[in-house]
Amino acid sequence: MKRRTFLIQTTVFSAGLFAVNSVPALGMTTGSKKGKINLFQSFKEPDSKYHPFVRWWWNGDKIEKDELIRELRLLKEAGIGGVEINPIEFPSTGDDLGKKSLTWLSDEWLDMLQVTFAEAKKLDMTCDLIVGSGWPFGAETLPRDERAQVAIIYAETLEGPTVFETSQFNIFDTVDPGVSVPSPSRTLEILSLKLVPDPMSGLEQVIDLSEKRNDEIIRVKIPEGKHVFYALVKVDSFASVINGAPGAAGPILDHMDKKAVRKYLDHMSDTIEKRTGPLSNHLRAFFTDSMELEGCNWSKDIIEEFEKRRGYNMMPYLPFTMFKVGRLGGVIDDKYGAEKTSEFNEIIKRVRFDFELTKAELLYERFTQTYLQWCKDQNVKSRAQAYGRGFFPLETSLGYDIPEGESWTTNWLKHRPGEEMSDDDYRRGRGYTMINKYVSSAAHLTGKRMVSCEEMTNTYNVFNITLEQLKIGSDMSIMSGITHSIWHGFNYSPPDAPFPGWVQYGSYYSEKNNWWPYFKYLNEYKARLSALLQNVDMYTDMAILPPNYDMWGEMGVQTDPFPEKLNVPYTSIIWESINKTGGAADYVTEIIINDAEIKKGKLCYGEKEYGTLFLPEVSSMFPSTLKKLLEFVSTGGRIFCIEKYPEKSLGLSNWKQNDREVREWVEKLKSYPDRFILIKKPEDNRFLEWYAELIPKYDLPKYLSIEKPNRFFMQTRFQDDEKNEIFFFQNVHKHNSYKTTVSFSKEITKGRYPWIWNPETGESFRIELAGDSFEIDLGPAETRILVFNKEKRGPKWNPVPVTGENAETLNKHWDVELHHSREKWVKTFRMNELTDLKDTDYVNFTGTAIYKKSLNVNIRNSTYLNLGKVWGVAELFVNGQSLGVKWYGNRIYNLNDILKEGVNEIELHVTTSMGNYMKNLTDNETAQKFTVKGSKDQPIQSMGLIGPVTLY
Repeated sequence: MKRRTFLIQTTVFSAGLFAVNSVPALGMTTGSKKGKINLFQSFKEPDSKYHPFVRWWWNGDKIEKDELIRELRLLKEAGIGGVEINPIEFPSTGDDLGKKSLTWLSDEWLDMLQVTFAEAKKLDMTCDLIVGSGWPFGAETLPRDERAQVAIIYAETLEGPTVFETSQFNIFDTVDPGVSVPSPSRTLEILSLKLVPDPMSGLEQVIDLSEKRNDEIIRVKIPEGKHVFYALVKVDSFASVINGAPGAAGPILDHMDKKAVRKYLDHMSDTIEKRTGPLSNHLRAFFTDSMELEGCNWSKDIIEEFEKRRGYNMMPYLPFTMFKVGRLGGVIDDKYGAEKTSEFNEIIKRVRFDFELTKAELLYERFTQTYLQWCKDQNVKSRAQAYGRGFFPLETSLGYDIPEGESWTTNWLKHRPGEEMSDDDYRRGRGYTMINKYVSSAAHLTGKRMVSCEEMTNTYNVFNITLEQLKIGSDMSIMSGITHSIWHGFNYSPPDAPFPGWVQYGSYYSEKNNWWPYFKYLNEYKARLSALLQNVDMYTDMAILPPNYDMWGEMGVQTDPFPEKLNVPYTSIIWESINKTGGAADYVTEIIINDAEIKKGKLCYGEKEYGTLFLPEVSSMFPSTLKKLLEFVSTGGRIFCIEKYPEKSLGLSNWKQNDREVREWVEKLKSYPDRFILIKKPEDNRFLEWYAELIPKYDLPKYLSIEKPNRFFMQTRFQDDEKNEIFFFQNVHKHNSYKTTVSFSKEITKGRYPWIWNPETGESFRIELAGDSFEIDLGPAETRILVFNKEKRGPKWNPVPVTGENAETLNKHWDVELHHSREKWVKTFRMNELTDLKDTDYVNFTGTAIYKKSLNVNIRNSTYLNLGKVWGVAELFVNGQSLGVKWYGNRIYNLNDILKEGVNEIELHVTTSMGNYMKNLTDNETAQKFTVKGSKDQPIQSMGLIGPVTLY
C-alpha cells in the first residue's frame, strides 16, 4: 500500500480574499497492510487477538485484585480475546456490598490497572483503555476555563404595543440545558439581546438591546405588531460526564481547546506510566466513546475563528440560526423564534452551515488531531467512535488506527432485528447503526482492514437477548463493513453480589446467565470470521455522496448514530439495496472528492476506485467539487442524481456568484446525458425492487446476480492479497429459511475454484458450480462463506438436508423435566403436544428444560432429526451420548452413527432465556429496571421446544 498524505485545498482568508469555493483542510494519512499470512490456517485456528473483546465496565471502580483476576480468567474460558477497560459510575440499582470506590488515577486504582495488565499478559489477552470514564470525558478537577461551553437561545413571542419585562433569572431558568447530567457549577451569561418583527426579512429589522444584557430586570418597549424577543445565552461548564466514575465524573472537557485536550491526555498517560512503565507494553489502544458532547458548540475563540475561516462576523446572525434543543443538543423545536421570509431563511441556512462547518473543523484540528498525536507519542494505537453531534461523520475516522461503529440489539424504537427490515424507516430491523457505513468507508479509503464495533449495544432487553440474536445482529454488522466485535458489555460484579449482580447495561454477559456455558460457541464463530476479514479487503466500486451539508444548513448537525431526523432518510437504504442485488458501495464526501485523483472515469483515493457515484437529493455543493466531478464524467465516470440536480452553493460569503458557478458546472455536466443522469426515487419506498430495475436499465456494476433478492439476504465481497475472492452470505431472518441462485461474474470464477469455509468448525469443502452459478440454501440466521482460490482438490461438501423421505413427525408425548437455574427446583410432567413454555403454567421458568422420548426405529442410512423451532440453546443426547450444541437457526442432527436397531432414548436439553423470570421478581430492583419499567417493559418471551420435530 503506497502511503500518501491527503492535503485538501485550504480555505483561506488572505489579503481580503475569501476562498469560498474550497473545502476544509484536513491532513490525513493512509493505513498500511500487514505481512502475508496463511489465511485458511488463521481462519481454522484463530489467534486470541481475533476473538471478540468485551467492554469491561469497572462499576463504580469498586475493583479488587482477586476479582479482576477471576473475571479475566472467566472471560478467557468463554472465548474472549481482550478487554476494553472502562471505568463507569456504579449502577443505579444493586447492592455495592459496602465496597470502596477507587478514584480514577489514584495509586490504588493504578495498582489494580497493573494487576489487570499482568494477568491479561499471562492469559494472552489484549487490553484497551478508555480515556477518562463514561462519555464524553472530563473530570471533577478540570479548571473552569477548560470546561465545555454551549450557546443556546431564548425566544419569546410578543404582541405590541406593550412593555415587556423579564429577568435574567427567568431567561436562565428557561434555557438551562436539559442535558443528561447537569453540572452543578454551571454559570450562565447573556451574550446578546435582540428584538425582531415576526416574520422578519433581514438583519436591518433587528433592534439590538444588548446594552440591557447585564440588567437584572430587563424592560423593553415593544412596538405595535407581532415581535420576538431573543436572548443568546452562553452556559459555561454546562454538563458533566455521563456515567462517570469517581475522579473522572465532573464537568466535560472543552474538546475545542487544543491545549486543554493535550493537558488532559498527558495527565492521564503520565500518571499511569509513572506506575506501570510505558503503556505500549500493556495496551493495544486507547479508546474514546461516541462524542455525545451534549450539544457543545462554543469555545473561547470561536467568534474569531469563524471570521478568520468564513470571512464575516457570525454574531449578528447567530440567534436566528438556532433551534430549541434538549438532551445531547437534539432539536426539540425547529420552528422556535420568529418566522423568516424565504429570502432571509436562505441566508440563515448558509450561516448555519458555516457555523457547523467551523465547529467541525475546530473539533477535528483541536481534538482529533491532538488525540491521534498523543496516541502516537505513547506508541499505542488510536481507537474511537469518531462521531457525534458536530464531527465530520466520515473524515474524522480516516486517521484512526482502529475506527469503530456500533450495533444494537434494540433501542427505544423497539424494532426487531431478524424479524423486520423496513424501507420506510432506515433504523427498523437493522442491527448496525447508520454511522457504520461512514466509519467503514473511512477505513476502506485509507487501506485499513480492522474496523471495530461496539457490538450489539443493549440498554433495553438486557435479560432477554439470546446468542442467536447476538449472531444475527453482528452478522448484519459485517455487511456494513465491521470486522472486529467488542461486546457491550461485561459487568465487573463479584460473585457475592446479590442476584443478578451489578448490571450497568449489556446482554447480561455473566456466569449467572443460563447461556453463559455456551457463549464460547458464538465467540469461536466470531473469531474465525475476524481472522478472515481482518486479513482481506472489502470490495466496493461505487460511491454515494450523502446530502449532509444540506442537512447542516437546513436543520443543523444531528446526534450520530441516532439522528433526530434526516433531510434524506433513505440514504442508507441505497447502499443496502446495492448490496442486496449483488454490488457494493462506500460513502464519500466533498472533501474526499476534491482530494481524489481522476483516472479514466474513476474517482481514485488511495487504492479505492469508484466509477459510479450517487447523489441522493444533494442540493448544495462547492463549485470546486462540481468542477472535479466534470472531470470525472468527461473521462467516463457516471453520476446518478436522485430527484434533483445540485442547484446552489454552500456558505454565505460570495454566495450569489458561487450559485452561478454551481449552475454553470451543472449545465456542463448535463452535456453528458448518458453519464450525468437524473433518476426518480420509488414512490412506494420499495428501494430494493427499484434498484433491481435500475441495474439492467443503466448497466450498473455488479459482481453477482441474485435470482430472488430479499431484504434479509445480504452479501459482502472481499479480496485477499493474492486476489482470491471471498464472499460472506447471510440470511438474517430469525425464523424463515431462504433459497436462491447466485451467479458470479467471470472475473471471479475464471481460474479459481469455489470452497465453503465453515466458521463454526474451521473446516473447508470443495463445491461445484453449475456454470457460474451456485444455489444458496440458508436456514434462519444462517451464514455461508464461499472462497474462490487456486486449490483444486479437497473433501466435497455434503449439506445437511432440511427434509427427506419417510418423514415422521414427533410432536406428541414428550416427558419434560424443568430444572430451574435460580430456585433449584425440578418439575416433571407429560407434554401431550409440544407447547411453548410461555403458554403453560411455567411462564416464569428459567433454566434447562429436558425433553425425553423413546424411539423404536429401523436402521436406515443417513437418518436426520430436525427439531423445528427451538427457543433457546439446544443440546441433543441419543442413548446417553451428546451429539452437540445447536444455538441458532435450524437445529438438525445426523443420527446415522448413533441410532441402534429397536428402542433409542432421545433427550433434548433446551436452555432458556431469563427475561420472563426476571419480570416476575417484583422485589428485585435491577430485574424490574430492565424488564418492567417505562420503555423497557419487555414482552413475555417464548421458551423451549416448539417443533415440529421430524425424523427423516
